[in-house]
Amino acid sequence: MEFLTKTLSLIFHSRLKKIDSFARNADRIQQQQLKSLLTEARNTEWGIKYDYKNITNYRIFRERVPIQIYDDIKPYIKRMINGERNLIWPSAVKWFAKSSGTTNDKSKYLPVTSEILQRCHYQGGKDVVALYLRQNPYSRFFSKKGLILGGSHSPSSLNRRVNCGDLSAVLLQNISPLVNLIRVPEKKIILMSEWESKIKAIVDHTINEDVCNLSGVPSWMLVLIKSILQQTGKEYLTDVWPNLEVFFHGGISFEPYRSQYQALIPSDKMHYMETYNASEGFFALQDDLSVTAMLLMLDYGIFFEFIPVSERDKINPIVVPLEEVEVGKNYALVITTCGGLWRYQIGDTVRFTSVSPYKIVIAGRTKHYINAFGEELMVDNADKAISRTCALTGAKVKEYTAAPLFLLNKAKGRHQWLIEFEKAPDSIDKFSALLDQSLKDLNSDYEAKRYKEISLQPLEVMVARPGIFYSWLKQKGKLGGQHKIPRLSNDRTYLEELLSLNRDVFSL
Repeated sequence: MEFLTKTLSLIFHSRLKKIDSFARNADRIQQQQLKSLLTEARNTEWGIKYDYKNITNYRIFRERVPIQIYDDIKPYIKRMINGERNLIWPSAVKWFAKSSGTTNDKSKYLPVTSEILQRCHYQGGKDVVALYLRQNPYSRFFSKKGLILGGSHSPSSLNRRVNCGDLSAVLLQNISPLVNLIRVPEKKIILMSEWESKIKAIVDHTINEDVCNLSGVPSWMLVLIKSILQQTGKEYLTDVWPNLEVFFHGGISFEPYRSQYQALIPSDKMHYMETYNASEGFFALQDDLSVTAMLLMLDYGIFFEFIPVSERDKINPIVVPLEEVEVGKNYALVITTCGGLWRYQIGDTVRFTSVSPYKIVIAGRTKHYINAFGEELMVDNADKAISRTCALTGAKVKEYTAAPLFLLNKAKGRHQWLIEFEKAPDSIDKFSALLDQSLKDLNSDYEAKRYKEISLQPLEVMVARPGIFYSWLKQKGKLGGQHKIPRLSNDRTYLEELLSLNRDVFSL
């Protein structure tokens, strides 16, 4: 049956040649994206407000259109939901992606236009398959089944005109019927809202299928895998699905979970491929399985800009186009899209590892970092440090979060880490010391603040009781799908809520 996949993979040949051209023609491709977006929206209310007809280059666009956050566009979103058209994008919008994201609202609603669906999200899905098959020519992708673990909110009506749901639910609701021929479980199961019932239904309906590929968020896919192993009594997932060959993952860093997946899927034929697909758009994907960085996808109807992290809190920050980014620097991501978002900060930070072609790693969220003492600790530092420390101690970390602690009567403090272990280390003190050293090795600012304990004392690791993060998310109605544990926070709100839960249980 490999013949089927090899035959169908030929349809991707011309597309792969175009992707290969990104390294040579990046600036031209991006300028074409901007020109096309401005032309399409020139007669919208937004386009008239900023006189898009007379924007002839990027410099004018940058000077004329201010940087946006969700609160800036929320009045337009409300009007779109109530049926008004031609506001920030010309086509009718019938779907909105519901996301918690980095906003003061409990939920935000992002327009999912037909253009962002086809040019961006679905094209991204096709390119993932194309690039994977190039790297694994012996795949049996099209002759087996794929399991997609989607969001926790099934589509629902905002009013008689429009619907909303997690992005994954919106994508599945509108996906080509042909894809459903190689996907499990059936749509009504994957779109169930109640997370625990959905997990049970997925297990019941997939354990006897011949699954070769998985797609989802690493933390929640791990919950599903363990439920499958518990029900089947098997030790390894390959005992259930012997033809398993790839996990397409995204949403959070895979590094803290890598060792757990390798333990549960002990196969040299297993591959892991990262994608960067958010409610706002599909941005990047891993085009080389031996390199963790992802290729920035330049022709998805998105124009990219970047704010150096050092500028993010300024009223008028420096903003640079793709051609001006530097390798090794952290940037806040700004996007202009065929989904009607204009110079919009999505709340993520990225770091470039290459500019020919442009490749990135996700550094974290603009609100999820610790810089209480000038240490500039980003999520990617924390994830890598956890992974290194686990490798050195044999521990396995299930979930974690960290926040600063300010020490009274001292001009210094420390970081407190609450960690739920899948497998605890022999010594928490040794784990703490090694984690501290790993952070020094990975982050020069952290190392400088730790030098002779100038402003930072050694970090403190507190052990969380089993299931506390799951309970915390359940308490907030955020089980499954796209919901994520906030790894780092510059204040103690999340940590104190979790510590309170931890104390309540241990006091019983």
